[in-house]
Amino acid sequence: MPFLDEHPGGAKILKRFAGKNATKAFWKYHSENVLKRHGPKYEIGEVAEAAKLPQSGYCRVMIEPASCASSQHPHDELNANLFTKQHLESLDSTHHIPPRRPSSALPIVSQPTMDAHDGGILDPAAAEKRLLLRHADGYDDASASTTARNPPTLPTQAALRAAEASLAPRADPGWHARGWEGRRLVAHILGDVVPALTGQAASSRYYGFVTGGVLPAAEWADNVVSRCDQNVQVHLPGQTVATAVEDAALAMLAGLLRLESGSGSGNEVDEMTATATWRGRTFTTGATASNVLGLACGREAVLQKRLGASDSPGVGELGLLAACLRAGVSEVQVLTSAGHSSLSKAASIVGIGRACVKELRRGAGQPWRLDLDALEAELRRPGVASIIAVSAGDVNTGGFALDGVDEWRRVRELADKYGSWIHVDGAFGIFARVLGDGDEYAWLKKQLDGIELADSITVDGHKMLNVPYDCGMFYTRSASILQSVFTNPNAAYLASGSSAASIPSPLNIGLENSRRFRALPVYAALLSEGYPGFERLVANTVQLSRRVAGYLRDSPHYELLPDAGAPLDRVFMIVLFRARDAALNDVLVERINETRQMYVSGTAWGGQKAVRIAVSNWKVDVERDFKVVTAILEAVAAAETFDIERIDAQ
Repeated sequence: MPFLDEHPGGAKILKRFAGKNATKAFWKYHSENVLKRHGPKYEIGEVAEAAKLPQSGYCRVMIEPASCASSQHPHDELNANLFTKQHLESLDSTHHIPPRRPSSALPIVSQPTMDAHDGGILDPAAAEKRLLLRHADGYDDASASTTARNPPTLPTQAALRAAEASLAPRADPGWHARGWEGRRLVAHILGDVVPALTGQAASSRYYGFVTGGVLPAAEWADNVVSRCDQNVQVHLPGQTVATAVEDAALAMLAGLLRLESGSGSGNEVDEMTATATWRGRTFTTGATASNVLGLACGREAVLQKRLGASDSPGVGELGLLAACLRAGVSEVQVLTSAGHSSLSKAASIVGIGRACVKELRRGAGQPWRLDLDALEAELRRPGVASIIAVSAGDVNTGGFALDGVDEWRRVRELADKYGSWIHVDGAFGIFARVLGDGDEYAWLKKQLDGIELADSITVDGHKMLNVPYDCGMFYTRSASILQSVFTNPNAAYLASGSSAASIPSPLNIGLENSRRFRALPVYAALLSEGYPGFERLVANTVQLSRRVAGYLRDSPHYELLPDAGAPLDRVFMIVLFRARDAALNDVLVERINETRQMYVSGTAWGGQKAVRIAVSNWKVDVERDFKVVTAILEAVAAAETFDIERIDAQ
């Protein structure tokens, strides 16, 4: 399955493309002979014209609109996560025309649910090529075009305006009366919508929020998920393996994160112990949903302890008001420090209330640290039930609420003494446990030494795990509490049919009944990378963050926050800073982002504007990304235009 520019005769087509405002085009066929027989006959002026391909194959086309000034679509770059040569090895075709197969030909997957027209997703050979693209090595090709090597982090304003203007129903009020033909639909999605999307998965320098990329194995597996379209809600072991895959993936992740009892250090991980300890586990849509589960379980547990008998009905049965009245509880509160905003949202959803989320910060200098003395004072309040929400990774600084196993043990002792529940928001911070045992990571790993003492833990998949949106995980020691809150009663048609099922039906342990097969990309990513691969991935994000922090600390133009004097081994994967010049600081986020080669989020620190960099993409190339980031920051400070081609020329 060669690319056009690599195939004999392909140069003829490329030459014809030169007059069509395209600098490169890659075509891929099921049969090499198709190019020899048919290639030179085609005039392709835009992506939609791919529909003219013969029925014997399908193609992928990449047009770099940097030379497309005369194109009918006023955008200057296509989103490179779809159109770089490397991605074309595995992504679905721009326009797929199913190949004609003789009646004797076997389908790619010989199952009744899979036909041969799967776009190559289930083709083992195509999948294998895609899975070879691991980490940044394949993405720093000096022979590639500037656009391919440096996909933009943001679309142009022109592309955004054009996309908004193209959207139905405003652009086509009569769309509902007839529907669009395939050629027009493909041209609209790829020509209008795609150029107006961010490059958050394509670029290693999209540092906004905490946004991971998509590992090759996870991307391919997610395409399989869409192709097979499973509804993973009921455990039906005699009919599908989907729930078993979920359970396996969650057990494997627990092992990777070293959630077994004991220290998080060392490479010997007992997955069976971790699996037995965290029997309540499920996939969610992300950390927000996992925090909802955590507070819902915490609410149930703390009130059940006050209700007495373990078999007495709790909140899930009685409702919050009735359960509180029976338990003699006047308030349920959430105690945290620099807690994520989703905690307040979760508190609102489960009936605790946003006003009952209380910040117990150790001080202004380190607001992410949990004040343990203030914590005990709150826990002692009569008639109040408490959930302790420990932040394992503050979104502004990456800081951790607790410092080592002694503090974790004290919180556990306090929770046991006062009948509280410990929930950890470890959306991204928990991945510090993946790092190796060297001295350079010792301080980071110490912060989380003791996390296994918690009652429940939130993990995000679409951040540091680098699987597609949306994906989160939730773990709890108490499977019974989880099921008592989320059981789906009175639906005989949703029963698993197995009274002794070792895997609970997902609809009884989470928010959703209908559920996407989110586990498969996670399972594929874990198998593809193994522990060493994820250790390397996380280490790359830490190393780049520390390099950037060191530059900012020494820069005359910028101020490293929150403490420029802190050792760099305190830096995880978030870097906080501001410009020393007040006028520049006011527009710093905009100036950085308008380069379209680096994207950052704005925040506030100490009552002033600040900028945060969150490094979490698997494509990180420490040396090259550091060079680009510092060049951008220097250009912004000097009020100069940044030119990525200068970096490539060095």
